[in-house]
Amino acid sequence: MTSPRVAVIGAGLSGVACAQALRERGISVEMFERGRAPGGRMASPTLHGRRVDMGAAYFTVKDPDFSAIADEWVSNGLARPWTDTFDVISANGHDVTAGPIRFAAPGGLRSLVRDLLPEDVVRLESTVDSLDDLGHHAVALAMPDSQAARLAPEACEWVDYEPVIAVAAGWPVRTWSFADAVFVNDDPDLSFVADDGARRGDGAAVLVAHTTAARARMHLDRPEDAVTPVLSALRRVAGIAEEPAWTHAHRWTFAKPAGTHGDAAFGLVTSGRPLGICGDAWCPSGAPRVESAWLSGRRLGAALAAALI
Repeated sequence: MTSPRVAVIGAGLSGVACAQALRERGISVEMFERGRAPGGRMASPTLHGRRVDMGAAYFTVKDPDFSAIADEWVSNGLARPWTDTFDVISANGHDVTAGPIRFAAPGGLRSLVRDLLPEDVVRLESTVDSLDDLGHHAVALAMPDSQAARLAPEACEWVDYEPVIAVAAGWPVRTWSFADAVFVNDDPDLSFVADDGARRGDGAAVLVAHTTAARARMHLDRPEDAVTPVLSALRRVAGIAEEPAWTHAHRWTFAKPAGTHGDAAFGLVTSGRPLGICGDAWCPSGAPRVESAWLSGRRLGAALAAALI
C-alpha cells in the first residue's frame, strides 16, 4: 500500500509543527513555502550585520506540551527568558505592567522554526495557485485565514486579519529610557516598540516599532513611507530625538487575527480529500500567539494522520 502523502502549504511555525506531527506518525510530507526562507511571521532578516525580529516580538509559555519544546530551546541556547515587565505609555502617562515571562531568541525567532523544520521536505519560493494542482492524499493550509480563503473559500468561516508595518531603526548608542519594550496605548501610529538589542541579548541599539493597523493601511503599497511617521511617533511618545543611522520597513498585510475560531483548535474538512487548516487564529485559549500557532499545527497533524491511516 502506498504511504499517504500530505501537502502542507506554509512553512511558518504552525505548518512546521503540522509537518513534524505527521512525520512522527509515518506520513510523508511535502511543504510549499512561497517565501525565500521558512518562518512566516517569525521572520528575522539580517540587517546591518545582525538578525532583527521583524514579525512576532516574543513568545510566552502556558501549555505543558509547548513548555517542553521551549525548555529544549532554552537548554540548547536557541531561546532565552527575556523579561516579564514592559513599559506602558498612554495619554495618561508612563507606567509598567507585569505579565508572564517573554522568551526571545538570540539568533532570531526564525531560528526556532528552523530547529523544528524537516528541511528535506520544503520547497521554497513555491506558490500554490490551486489545490487542484496537488496530487497529495490530503492538504494542510498553514497560513493566515485571509490567504487560506483564496485557496479554499468555502472551507470554513474565515477570520479577518489586521495589517502592521514593522519599522526597524538603528542608532550608534541607546538614547531611550525604557528597558525592554513598550506597549503604546491610544496612539494613532504606534502600538508596540521593542528594544531588539535587549531582546536578543547583544546590546545593539536597535528598535523595532510596530504600527497601528490604521497607520499600516495608509502605507501597504509603499511600506517605506511609514518610516517618517513612525520616527515622528518615537520622538513624541518616547522622546527619541536623534535620527537613526539606518531604517528598514516590512509590511505584514495579514499580521494578526482580529478574531478567533472559538473553541476549535484547527479546521478539518473530510468530505472528499481531507483538508486541514491551522494557525494562530485557531486558539481555544482565546489569545492568538506563537504558542497557539504551534499547538494548532501539532493538533491538526495528529488529526490528519488519524484520518489517513
